[in-house]
Amino acid sequence: MTTTQTRDAQHERRITTALFAAGLTTFASMYSAQALLPSISAAFGATPAHAALAVSLTTGFLALASVPASALSSRIGRTKVMIGSAVAAAGIGLLLPLSPSLGVLLAGRALQGIALAGVLAVAMAYLGEEIGGAGVGAAMGTYVAGTTVGGLAGRLIPAFTLTLASWRWAEAVAAVAAAACTVWFIRGLPPSRGFVARPAGIRTVLGDLAKQLRHRGLFALFGLAFVLMGGFVSIYNYLGYRLIGAPFGLPEALAGLVFVLYLAGTAASAVAGRLADRIGRQQVLAASVGLMAIGLAVTVPDHLGTVILGVLLYTAGFFGAHTAASTWVSVIAEGNRGAASSLYLFAYYLGSALVGGAAGIAYARGGWLGLAGGIGILLILAGMLVWALAIHSSGSARHSGVVGA
Repeated sequence: MTTTQTRDAQHERRITTALFAAGLTTFASMYSAQALLPSISAAFGATPAHAALAVSLTTGFLALASVPASALSSRIGRTKVMIGSAVAAAGIGLLLPLSPSLGVLLAGRALQGIALAGVLAVAMAYLGEEIGGAGVGAAMGTYVAGTTVGGLAGRLIPAFTLTLASWRWAEAVAAVAAAACTVWFIRGLPPSRGFVARPAGIRTVLGDLAKQLRHRGLFALFGLAFVLMGGFVSIYNYLGYRLIGAPFGLPEALAGLVFVLYLAGTAASAVAGRLADRIGRQQVLAASVGLMAIGLAVTVPDHLGTVILGVLLYTAGFFGAHTAASTWVSVIAEGNRGAASSLYLFAYYLGSALVGGAAGIAYARGGWLGLAGGIGILLILAGMLVWALAIHSSGSARHSGVVGA
């Protein structure tokens, strides 16, 4: 290996390590409230659907801010936007436990979502620019693995703290952990090598977005992001309510241990990234969506063992699908990769906000069976989108003379 190759390899390792830390801090911040939803309901006398806004508003405003954050990063640099956003999100998180009312808490969570957009909407574009095509799947898998560990920590840390203190202390401990990961991320993030500044005027931004939306393959991937994330966040938003209620009756802290199942996503995302490089993104995506459908069906019976197994399978399938889809976006995006990744994130978190909030209505009216029925419809739509992607991929391969996804 030459000196240049060694330096490139070290640069790529620094990137993947730093973005692993970015995944930790952003997802720990984003989902720290999810494990606390029953406690927030009790503290403020709120319904499950109202309390779930502590998650939906964060992801909804993150979705709205993802495109502007990406445009800003195209002008001033990827690393500057990611670092500034991570610091802002961590600072807001440290203030959330002081919220005097549910309204103030929800407003703070919305602001935190705007700040988080500057990391999440830019990370995919940064990876695509800095790491060669042969290794981008594995790198994306490592990044997504970081998000799963962050999501797990953001849920488990508050759940454990609830055994000793109130939701405020639980949120505070999670915020301190996220702030520590932010320091790790900032210290480890290397400067960009592949970034080329682009003008960020409104015409340029709209032109870049329109170009990505006209790409049929990307459009299908954006649709997948919406339906898959919407169903996934709905499962975890209302799982705690199911487990502490009849017939399970688990203590709230014990019910929070179900988030350990996020480790299935950590493993699945890393494996899916490598498999996407080896056997093709299309095959990994189809298999992952199928695994989600099987897992959803297994959660329906009122038996704790099947519920846990079903959520485990659903989680592994979701993160496998997300890794394959996000890698695919980075590879096939034309022109401004930041525009493509921001649209993917916009759809992803819009699905979380809209479907995750609306699912509370389905859960209130039909219980877990009603919720599972709604998510099942989303998975049918996902299957149709995977089929459309297969057709598009086949047509593109024939047109270019290339075989495979």
